[in-house]
Amino acid sequence: MSYHSITIVGRLGRDPELRYTPTGQAVCNINVATDNTYTDRNGQRVTRTTWFRVTVWGKQAENVNQYLEKGRQVLVVGSMSADENGGPRVWT
Repeated sequence: MSYHSITIVGRLGRDPELRYTPTGQAVCNINVATDNTYTDRNGQRVTRTTWFRVTVWGKQAENVNQYLEKGRQVLVVGSMSADENGGPRVWT
């Protein structure tokens, strides 16, 4: 079940992980980190990082695995849903 669409701009936290389903469809998992920096009440700079688990399917999954690596900046547009652990997961 998809909750809504989401756009994420961030950096890969590790290299993509490509696998294939039993039917031969490519699936690639990536972890994307986004940072939010602000100044708190005491004048201290605070950086908050939010991690997103992203699953990419088909030919796009193979391209992600081929061209992206840890540290690369990415733009992800997809739909967000809860995974089996109840956390957010993005599907493209």
